[in-house]
Amino acid sequence: MTTHTGKFVAYYRVSTDRQGQSGLGLDAQRELVRTFLNGGSWQLIGEFTEVESGTRKKLKHRPMLAAALELARKQKATLVVAKLDRLARDVQFISTLLNGSVRFVCADIPEANRTFMQMMSVMAEHEARIISERTKQALAALKRQGKKLGSPTPEIGSAEGVKVIKEKADAYADRVGPIVRDIIRKSGADTLRDIAAALAARGIQTPRGNTEWHPSQVSNLLKRMK
Repeated sequence: MTTHTGKFVAYYRVSTDRQGQSGLGLDAQRELVRTFLNGGSWQLIGEFTEVESGTRKKLKHRPMLAAALELARKQKATLVVAKLDRLARDVQFISTLLNGSVRFVCADIPEANRTFMQMMSVMAEHEARIISERTKQALAALKRQGKKLGSPTPEIGSAEGVKVIKEKADAYADRVGPIVRDIIRKSGADTLRDIAAALAARGIQTPRGNTEWHPSQVSNLLKRMK
C-alpha cells in the first residue's frame, strides 16, 4: 500500500436519496480517506462535505466542491475524493475535476487517474444520451397508443407527492444528523441559532440547497433526526 505525503484537501458527498445511504455515511468516508492516506507525513488541511440530491448535479449546486478545489489550488494540495463510485457517471462532476489545475486522487478507486476519468466522462455522456433517447421513444409510443400522460387521479398523485417529500426530508435528516451531533459535541452549541451558525460556517447546504441557515430550519431538522 502506498504511503502518501504532502497536503491534502478531502471532499465528501452525502446524498438526500435514501437509496444512496448504504456505505456512504460521512464517518465512513472520513475513515476511507485516512485509510487511503495510510500514515506517512501527510497533512489534511481541509475537509468539505456536500449535501446534495440526485437531481442537483450542476456545479452551482456544489459549492463545497468549488471551495475544496480553490483551497487545494491556493495551497498546492491534492484533492482526495472519498467516494467516486456513485459520482463516476456524473459528467459535470468529472468535467470539473478534469478542467481544473488541481491534482486529485480517489480513495475508493486509486487507479482513477486523468485518463481513466476521461474515459468515464465519455461513457457517462453516452449513457445519458441513450437514456434520454429511450425515454423520448417510450413517451412517443404511449402517445401513439392514445394513452394520456400524467396522473388520472390527481388526489392519489398528490398523496404520493407528499409521501416522497416526507421521505426526502427524513433522508436528509439522516445524512446531516451526524454533522449536527458532531457540532454539538465538539463546539458545545446549545441553541438553534448557534447550530445554524455552525452549519453555515461549515458550508452545509439546507434541503433547498442554500448555505444560510435559520433557527427554524434547525428546529425542523432536529425533530426529524433519529
